[in-house]
Amino acid sequence: ALVINNHHVEPFAGEDVQPFEQDLPGDNDTGFNTTFISNAMPLEMAQTMNGSWGFNLTDDNFKSTKELIQTLVGAAGRNSNYLMNTGPMPDGRIQPENIKTYKEMGEWLKIYGESIYGTRGGPIGPRPWGVTTQKENTVYVHILNWQEEKLILPIKSKKLADVILLKNGQIVEFEQNENDVMIIIPKEALNEWDTVIQITLE
Repeated sequence: ALVINNHHVEPFAGEDVQPFEQDLPGDNDTGFNTTFISNAMPLEMAQTMNGSWGFNLTDDNFKSTKELIQTLVGAAGRNSNYLMNTGPMPDGRIQPENIKTYKEMGEWLKIYGESIYGTRGGPIGPRPWGVTTQKENTVYVHILNWQEEKLILPIKSKKLADVILLKNGQIVEFEQNENDVMIIIPKEALNEWDTVIQITLE
């Protein structure tokens, strides 16, 4: 078992993990988390599927699958583990609403899981449009909030060998110069929960 004390302030000497509750690392939308992010220890972000830790019969304020997936992606792009909480009902069963969400997230991960599992935060830190994750010479650009067809990425030191949509391998056009890369996102991919662009670096 692993016990983590989420005390909402900077880590104390001797602690092994820095946790964040209901907020992505560095955010403090809830008003009780620290915005300090340790570079010396693993990070974990914990979130409820509705508003309660554990089962609550009267709490039907369930988060959407889109919100939970975007939070999972945001955590991965910040080098953070993502803990999603659900509390069993008194008879030990999981609520049907949560089972539905788990199935939808599982279907999403069948397609996009490689951009999450075994990755670290990518070369581009969190931006208003989304995050990046990376595994060896592959960078995954997770576009969560962007409606334009063109997106500028500050990639300077590496040359791009291949750029595709992860979901189907469709080629994504790009232009690279000394300072950045501009990718041209297919219109039909812009309204997804997470448009994932896979970039292979030379």
